Amino acid sequence: MAGDQVSASVTYGPIFIGVVFNILLYGIMITQTYMYFQVYKRDRTWMKAFVLFLFLCDTVNCAFDIAFLYIPLVNNFGNFEILDLATWVFATDPVMTGLIAGLVQLFFAWRVKVLTSNWYAVVLIALCAVAQFCGGLGTSIAIGMVPQFTHFQEFQVVVIIWLAFSAVADTLITISLVWHLRTHRTGMPVTDDIINKIIRLTMQTGLLTALCAIIDLVLFLASSAGYHLTFNLPLSKLYTNSLMSSLNSRQGWQYDSSGVSQGREPQGRQLPRSVNVLRSEQTRHAPAEIYIDVESHEMVDVDRKGVAAFRPDDKLPPLGEHRDDMARTDGSDSAEAV
Repeated sequence: MAGDQVSASVTYGPIFIGVVFNILLYGIMITQTYMYFQVYKRDRTWMKAFVLFLFLCDTVNCAFDIAFLYIPLVNNFGNFEILDLATWVFATDPVMTGLIAGLVQLFFAWRVKVLTSNWYAVVLIALCAVAQFCGGLGTSIAIGMVPQFTHFQEFQVVVIIWLAFSAVADTLITISLVWHLRTHRTGMPVTDDIINKIIRLTMQTGLLTALCAIIDLVLFLASSAGYHLTFNLPLSKLYTNSLMSSLNSRQGWQYDSSGVSQGREPQGRQLPRSVNVLRSEQTRHAPAEIYIDVESHEMVDVDRKGVAAFRPDDKLPPLGEHRDDMARTDGSDSAEAV
C-alpha cells in the first residue's frame, strides 16, 4: 500500500500539475484565437485555416490530457495497479505535441525565408522540425509498447531526438530572426523602437519553448520519476501561444512605404491627418520633374557717364517709365557722342 501511494504521488503529482498548466495555457489560447479572428479579418485564408487547425489540435490535446487523469483517478479509483500504466490516451500526447511544435516551427521557418531569404537556415530549421515530429511519433509508439512509467528510460534515444531537435529548431529560429532584425536597423528612433520590441518578443517566445524542452529532457534523463511531465504536458500550448502572440502583436507595428503607421500612432508624435499618399502608376515608373522659372528685374539709374547710381531713399519709377527714361537717355548720349 505504501509503495502504491509513493507511485501515485511521484507519477500523478507532476502529471496533475502539468495538466493544470496545460488548461491555463489553453484558456489563454482561446483568448488569443478570438482576438486574432476579430482583429485580423483580412489575413490570408490559409493563415486563418492554419490558426484554426492549431486551435483544434490544442483542444483535442487538452481533452486527452483531462481524460487521462479521469480514467485512473475516477473510473478506476482504488485500483493501484493501473496507476503505473500509461494508457493509449496518454500515448497521444507526444505525437500531438510533436505535430503542433512542428507546424509552428515550419511557420516560423517560412517567416525566416520571407525576411532573410536565407535558404540554409530555412532548410536546417525545417529538418529539425521534421526530426522532432518523428521523435514525438516514435515516443508515442514506444509508450504503447512499454506502458509502465517506471520503464520509460528504456526508450531514451527517441525522446532525446524529439526534445533535442525541438530545442535546436527554436534556437535557430530565434537566432535567425534576431540577427536579421539587429542588422537592419534604420537609425530612426521610432522604427528602431519597433524593431527592439519585435526582438524582445522573438527572444521571449522562442527561448521560452527551447528552455522548456531542455528542462523536460534533462529531468527525463536524470530521474525515472515523472517530474519531467510537469514541463512536457504544457509544451504544446507554449508553442501555439508563442505563435498567436507573434501574430496578434502585429497591431501597431506595420508601416507602409510612406512611413505612416497603419496601427496606433505613437504618443508624442502625432502625424498630420491630411496626409495623402499617391501611388499612381505614373509616379511609380516616371520620376517627378519640377521646373522653376525665376524672373528677376534690376532697376538702376544711369547717369550721363554710363555709371549706375542708386540711393536707397530714391523712389523707383514704374518699370515702363524707367525703360522709357533709359531709352531717352541712351538716345541723347548717342546724339552728343556724334
